[in-house]
Amino acid sequence: MDSGNIAWAVTASALVLFMTPGVAFFYGGLVKAKSVVSMMMMSFGAMGLISVLWVLYGFNMSAVGSAWEFSGNPFADFGLASLASGESANADLLGVIFGATFAIITVALISGAIADRAKFGAWMIFAGIWATLVYFPVAAWVWGGGWILSLGDTLGLPGVIDYAGGTAVHINAGAAALALALVLGKRVGFQKGMDKPHNVPLTLLGASILWFGWFGFNAGAEFLAEGMPGVGLIAVNTLVATAAAILAWMVVEKIKDGKPTSVGAASGAVAGLVAITPACANLTPGWATVLGVVAGAVCAIAVELKFKWGFDDSLDVVGIHLVGGLIGTLYLGFFATGTGLFVGGDAGQLAVQAIAAVGVLLYSFIVAFVVGFAIEKTIGFRVKNEDELAGIDTIVHGEEGYKLESV
Repeated sequence: MDSGNIAWAVTASALVLFMTPGVAFFYGGLVKAKSVVSMMMMSFGAMGLISVLWVLYGFNMSAVGSAWEFSGNPFADFGLASLASGESANADLLGVIFGATFAIITVALISGAIADRAKFGAWMIFAGIWATLVYFPVAAWVWGGGWILSLGDTLGLPGVIDYAGGTAVHINAGAAALALALVLGKRVGFQKGMDKPHNVPLTLLGASILWFGWFGFNAGAEFLAEGMPGVGLIAVNTLVATAAAILAWMVVEKIKDGKPTSVGAASGAVAGLVAITPACANLTPGWATVLGVVAGAVCAIAVELKFKWGFDDSLDVVGIHLVGGLIGTLYLGFFATGTGLFVGGDAGQLAVQAIAAVGVLLYSFIVAFVVGFAIEKTIGFRVKNEDELAGIDTIVHGEEGYKLESV
């Protein structure tokens, strides 16, 4: 591996790691002022816990020797002592840190569904168990030689396309978020418009950091290819799909509510980023633009479904990440260059995309629901109603996000 690829690997890993504080800012601005510390701490807690678990055994679990293994052996190289002393240690360890950043942000994304009402200790227990039982194995299925990566060969169809994590990250996190929202139940007084974002600039800052970091998220894996031949296309698609989704979300808001909002623009950006994630290396820029429009418009409508269907996904993880991830993953079945149904291929690409998406969705939802339910019925996952109403920062962390004193 030449020095340019090495430099890009380190840079991309840093960009993706920076995305998790971006999630913290994005989510933190959306909750009420007395819950901002709790909200941001769930992201920072994930950074600490998942980094350690990934190095100890998660990376070992993220690759398999045959298509139908559940995961790699977590104890095969516990703590990566052998990997770190091998002949290819430099390149291998770059893969470790890049993979760790994906595991971290996937877990952090889930937390938005349970904002304002979750115990921090219970969240950390859930995060560790879910990462171990779901994210680490699913990473092996999608990228590490598992059944999703091998599905095309198994069925005699095109291979599943998920370049940067539509299934492994966004559908995975979105399904788990839905499960936890159902386990913890609705916030006190849940209804449309019950809480306004307490700090809109903080949310816009978070969205901006996410867009910045997403160039590493989508294009980072190019460090594995000599000359990084796909990096230009990936970067352009990451730009244009996101931009198109912002516009589409604002148009829907204007039609639906009469005014486009800054929070809507930020949410549209994230929806576009989510949708382009699996597709960034396999669409022409024109089709990436269309994908952004579709994702922005559909997700803007999907975030309203929680009020119609009665589940309290506090910060729209389901409407943006699950729905956006499904859109981006299935869209490839129609427009993936050379294999999509409308661009030279047949229905085979769509079939394998759908099987992969549904498989990850169901597995993540079921495990997250069981684990979350077990935690709720033992040590308790949700804070008391009176603590929720008062704001949980001082109750859970003994801190306040803002200390205003008269002079």
